[in-house]
Amino acid sequence: MSTEQAARTGGQVESLTLDVGTDVTESARVRAWARAGLTGLTEEALADTILVLDELVSNALRHGKGPRRVWLTRSPGRVRIDVDDADRTPAAPRPPSEDGGRGLTLIDACSSAWGQEVRDNGKTVWAELTYSEGVSESA
Repeated sequence: MSTEQAARTGGQVESLTLDVGTDVTESARVRAWARAGLTGLTEEALADTILVLDELVSNALRHGKGPRRVWLTRSPGRVRIDVDDADRTPAAPRPPSEDGGRGLTLIDACSSAWGQEVRDNGKTVWAELTYSEGVSESA
């Protein structure tokens, strides 16, 4: 079952939450949800954000365990993406191959920072993207 939540506090921070199922086809639904929620970004900023989001979600779907949840937190000039899954195995770069191994490299190239937090019940892999020009902060 998927659930979605949105919160806005003081017009400065917007937080969106989405529970993600187990099938790799969930990636398309997550991308559409993010596009609808991240209004006001430039085309380039939105494309970078969706690329990083898609990589984080596809990694969680391929290598993690359910349940999975995505958070988008937006503040002036910044979007943070958090993806939870129930697998405690840390995300680690793999050598590139025909089947993958480029996701964390793409995340590193497109984001201003990224990392992970391992907990007793799983992990969160996160990335932050910052934008300086051409971003409308009113959603």
